[in-house]
Amino acid sequence: MPLIYTTSYLEDVVSLFRMYQRLSEKAMAQATDEQLLVQIDPEANSIALIVKHIAGNLRSRWTDFLTTDGEKPERDRDGEFLNPPATRDELMKMWNEGWACVYSTCGKLTDADLTRTVTIRGEAHSVMQALNRSVTHCAYHCGQIVMLAKHFQGEQWRSISVPKGKSKEWAEQVRRGEKSQR
Repeated sequence: MPLIYTTSYLEDVVSLFRMYQRLSEKAMAQATDEQLLVQIDPEANSIALIVKHIAGNLRSRWTDFLTTDGEKPERDRDGEFLNPPATRDELMKMWNEGWACVYSTCGKLTDADLTRTVTIRGEAHSVMQALNRSVTHCAYHCGQIVMLAKHFQGEQWRSISVPKGKSKEWAEQVRRGEKSQR
């Protein structure tokens, strides 16, 4: 997805959500089914648990976004870090459902909504603050997914952004319009 110049905050934030979703999916595609479940130490989360957490967070935050607290009473945040989905298909279904909540809600927002007030865990946020909070939360966890997948693949890893040692070549391809910055 190429970077498209915009002055619309909403368009830009949706493009960032899509970028983090896509980077995570490219990383997960390189991990084996078994690697999705590996915890590198007792305190670490597996890729599957991170995905389960992101999906739960997105469903909670983006369902009835403008009218209910972003921390829904039915959300079991602690449970998001237990019992990962058993299969890649179940994991990806959960993942896609979470992202669908984001895109459905963001597609209905207008610039006038950005200054409205929403609540998350009983705290007031402007819609813009809630969007920033959600994008940075996703970026944080998507980075974890990429790091774990890259760790598991080692030398077999195929770069999903600018390949190591190829910055100048990448920049030239971006200038020629052959690559995207995002």
